[in-house]
Amino acid sequence: MKIKTNLFIASGLLSAVLLTSVPVKAQLKKANDPVYQNLDPSVKPGDNFFMYANGGWIKKNPIPNAYSSWGIGNVVGEDLRERLRKINEDAEKANAPKGSNTQKIGDFYYSGMDTLTIEKLGINAIKTPLNRIDQIKSKQDVLDVAAYLTTIGARTFIGSGVGQDAKNSVKMVLQFRQSGLGLPNRDYYYKTDARTTRIRNDYAQQHIPTMLKLSGLNDATAANAVFTIEKALADSSRNLVALRDPYKNYHKMPVAKLNRLTPNINWVNLLPKLGLNAVDSVIVGQPEYYVELDKALTQFSVADWKAYLRWKLVSSYASYLSKDFEQENFRFTGTVLSGRKEQLPRWKRVLDTENGLMGELLGQLFVKEYFPAASKKRYVDMVEAIRAAYREHIEKLDWMSPETKQKALAKLNAIHPKVGYPDQWKDFFALQVSRTSYAENVLNGRHWQYEENIHKLGKPVNHAEWNMTPQTYNANYSPSNNEITLPAAQFMIPGVKDADVDDAVAYGYVAASTIGHEITHGFDDQGRQYDAKGNLKAWWTPVDSAKFTQRAQMLVDQFNGYKVLDSLHVNGKATLGENIADLGGIVLGLDAFKKTAQYKEGKTINGLTPVQRFFLGYALGWLGHTRDEALANQILTDVHSPGYLRVNAPFSDVDEFYTAFGIKKGDPMWIDPDKRVKIW
Repeated sequence: MKIKTNLFIASGLLSAVLLTSVPVKAQLKKANDPVYQNLDPSVKPGDNFFMYANGGWIKKNPIPNAYSSWGIGNVVGEDLRERLRKINEDAEKANAPKGSNTQKIGDFYYSGMDTLTIEKLGINAIKTPLNRIDQIKSKQDVLDVAAYLTTIGARTFIGSGVGQDAKNSVKMVLQFRQSGLGLPNRDYYYKTDARTTRIRNDYAQQHIPTMLKLSGLNDATAANAVFTIEKALADSSRNLVALRDPYKNYHKMPVAKLNRLTPNINWVNLLPKLGLNAVDSVIVGQPEYYVELDKALTQFSVADWKAYLRWKLVSSYASYLSKDFEQENFRFTGTVLSGRKEQLPRWKRVLDTENGLMGELLGQLFVKEYFPAASKKRYVDMVEAIRAAYREHIEKLDWMSPETKQKALAKLNAIHPKVGYPDQWKDFFALQVSRTSYAENVLNGRHWQYEENIHKLGKPVNHAEWNMTPQTYNANYSPSNNEITLPAAQFMIPGVKDADVDDAVAYGYVAASTIGHEITHGFDDQGRQYDAKGNLKAWWTPVDSAKFTQRAQMLVDQFNGYKVLDSLHVNGKATLGENIADLGGIVLGLDAFKKTAQYKEGKTINGLTPVQRFFLGYALGWLGHTRDEALANQILTDVHSPGYLRVNAPFSDVDEFYTAFGIKKGDPMWIDPDKRVKIW
């Protein structure tokens, strides 16, 4: 997956990159040149290319108080949020028929902006699930209520969902994963460095007690029990690296075996409480977590578990309750964890929530107004240009056998691209939205999402379904579907008209940074373990697999050497898949660009050669900077390397980069030729 920002943004595509050939404009004004205007000429390309390419912009654009990072995605998002705001405000005033998309959008937005009602309701906005918790009297009640809370999107100790069977991708099966933590992952409960210790102490000693007190439970013992339960569950939870091994996170078993694994949990009785009936087998990602959960159910009292479930409910809904809940939630999650100094304006927060719950419904209205169907073809053409480049790369590999090459080519040819927006939209008929309560609308939306997911159990895989919305500034690869999803918004460059974006920049910004990146995910350390039909299956010869692993280890070692903050280094193993995809995307995008007229003509624009502009176009995709708090959180929880290293690190492995910018031995970005990583 390619993540540039935590914000959703939508695509108006009035400033989108044209992916068909664009005439080179030698007289393009420097102020309108999307790469020239961001340069910092005081930095040498060989010292820190990211800052050379983007430093001029970074100096002029400090991170606003409401954000933990600020970059290209945010800039585009500010403009596009305004367009979404107009759609919502128009829908709010439309007096649309009940049950229509317009009514649901307008009423949701109204309820989120109706702070008088939100303050009046306070904790009573979630009174129904709170009453369920208060009525718990036994351990069986604990399990039953946890199941109910799971169905309304509270983050309980049950991590269930329906998805494709990794070893039989045509089957939709019930899966269980580790869950139940309130901090971002297990490392936050056990690392002893000063930064993590400070966050953990705040969470346990201030955040949990404050939120429970606001909810009506002023009990230090209860707050301590919540943290103790979470720490016990964290002890059996896998870390970021361990979660990336698809074989070790695949344990298919009959429900009866799961019952034996957890003797205090009768799953035959509990599954119907989750809305799941006639389930005969499950896939358990991390069995040791459920073994520990089973033990914890006997170790902790009913009162302790009631406090835990109250905490899970309140923390999951705090952003949609009265100001006291919302502010404490932001103090910890926004400021302590991410370094933000103030919240976004309310209308933006409501839009973000709406997009997360009913984004495809919003997307239907959005693309109708702002994204013409004809634009799709441009992006499909570039996908095929990258696919053609990848075929050539595979055929020329000197380390892969003909047998594995044949299967790799078959998988490449089978990759299905989803571009722009869905051909089939989701049906939101069953979603209930009114102006009565914002929290209730969120609850209904989460329950609708849950029901939509579990109803896939046992049904054929819907390959027309999208897992992202058109207005998302992101893209991804699905190994089980062997497909890439490229939302319309991902192709935008802020403030630049289509005609002013030359192919060099487009191929760096789009073909390399997004399309080539996502296709390469099909052949990274995880994706390569799935065959052309999306099944987890060994299709490499053992020798080829060993050669790939040797080359990938070079990339692990390279990234392990990058120190980001204090004593924090990049985790080369955890970020390996993304780092392979970045490197693959760059070399594929460059080779595809070499077939364009602009590359062959070789004319400069504002003193920059076509190849220089390609590399600058790629760097533009990672334009931005991040607060230290958010950067530290990313290192511990994210499989993506920091943005600046997604430019500097892979460029140091690409020979053409050295030639294009005259990088010499002794420059900080220099890597000796025999140590440069070459995989695909």
